[in-house]
Amino acid sequence: MSTKQVTLPPGFDESAPILAEADLPKFRPASEMFAELGIPMPKPVGRPKAERVKQSVTIRLHPTIVEHFKAQGPGWQTRINEVLLREITKKAG
Repeated sequence: MSTKQVTLPPGFDESAPILAEADLPKFRPASEMFAELGIPMPKPVGRPKAERVKQSVTIRLHPTIVEHFKAQGPGWQTRINEVLLREITKKAG
């Protein structure tokens, strides 16, 4: 029988048990455990829901437009959205 060498990540808790494939059937959803103990499930934390969610669309843009916004780094789609929103607001007001 050969033993496979496992490299542990930095900061790994040496006292934590190493799980094997045979351990997986013992697991169950956390919601079951919380219900059994009679305590509420923790609420997920994250970004708050937007008042108005953006609508996902597919749009074909001129390559120069895409290159311009992508060259400014991450968030290029948001910046395109801001420019378009600013333009229609100008025209409406």
